[in-house]
Amino acid sequence: MNEVEFNDNIDELYVAIEDAVDELEADVDCEISGGVLTLKAPDGSAMIFSRQSASRELWLAARSGGFHYSWVDGQWYCQRTEQSLAQMLAEIGLEQIGEELVLG
Repeated sequence: MNEVEFNDNIDELYVAIEDAVDELEADVDCEISGGVLTLKAPDGSAMIFSRQSASRELWLAARSGGFHYSWVDGQWYCQRTEQSLAQMLAEIGLEQIGEELVLG
């Protein structure tokens, strides 16, 4: 994947995450700045997504740890857990927000 494709994929993902947050009952703040998407949960915890252009990775910092994702077969997969980002967002959302974050 070249840099343009990488950035397009990240931009589409950030929109999908924002849409998923809009569907939540919980009051979660969303902020994008300089390629970083931050979700602030009602309890004050955060989920921070950052694009890593040089390595073509997406990094996620959450209460449960840090995760690095690579684009494989049309999805983001965690290098450590081998789960898709969609699977992990459901779990991490439930843990931090009390609701699953469901990507549409």
